[in-house]
Amino acid sequence: MHVFERGWLSSNNILFTGREGTALVDSGYVTHAPQTLALLRHALNGRPLERLLNTHLHSDHCGGNALLQATYACHTAIPALEAAKVAAWDEDALSYRATGQQCARFGFDAVLMPGDVLQLGEQRWSVMAAPGHDPHALLFFCEAEGILISGDALWENGFGVIFPELAGEPGFAEVGATLELIGTLDARVVIPGHGAVFSDVSGALGRARARLDYLSADPVRNAQNAVKVLLKFLLLERRALKLEALPGLLGSIPLVERVRSGLLPMSADALAQWATAALVKAGAARIEENMLVDV
Repeated sequence: MHVFERGWLSSNNILFTGREGTALVDSGYVTHAPQTLALLRHALNGRPLERLLNTHLHSDHCGGNALLQATYACHTAIPALEAAKVAAWDEDALSYRATGQQCARFGFDAVLMPGDVLQLGEQRWSVMAAPGHDPHALLFFCEAEGILISGDALWENGFGVIFPELAGEPGFAEVGATLELIGTLDARVVIPGHGAVFSDVSGALGRARARLDYLSADPVRNAQNAVKVLLKFLLLERRALKLEALPGLLGSIPLVERVRSGLLPMSADALAQWATAALVKAGAARIEENMLVDV
């Protein structure tokens, strides 16, 4: 098992090799797809990629699917409840248009459901539901080795944005239930969707629960976090953004507009100024002349 730790624009990728064949879990963002392919080619050393699986279908986890399918014709499995959306390529239902992100169209050969058992790297992996960040997200757990592939359900310091709450759907309780499930697994190692592999699982769960308590105590906090994350994602993708263009750019993202008309009632200019100041204060961006620049 090889873990490619990527960053925040592209998810981590997990490559399995061995007698059972080759398989990759998650493929990163579309603009990084050539880099994903280069990493794979180096690690595979001439072998083909036979299988591709996704923990969930946010753009930073499946944006390389199309290129990998075109290159390897790999058998692809996605969460079952996303199958109809992918078959119809409904970018609204798949969240790409709502978040202002890109994803090249891809297909699939099979679906993954909670209760499935996978053979990856000559080990058995159980598929489990992990709603919260994404309603249809999945965990992959190898009980024999105590290894959990957690996607964005658990990072070393937190978890992914709780998007369902921003769309008026439940998400806080689902995140809590997913964290409780992870707590029952006796995992000794977690491979998160972003960040380094870690072994202090109880510590990570404690930090995640504290984060959930903070966000759920006031849904405005979750909305503010989402706006900051979506702006940072655009900054990661484009490296620099004109300050004068930010109100229009944020206004073109349907999810941000929904938040601005509900939980964060302010003008487009005020929201852009607030989000910019928040990223700069956090050390996630800097201002150079008339540009917001990624850090």
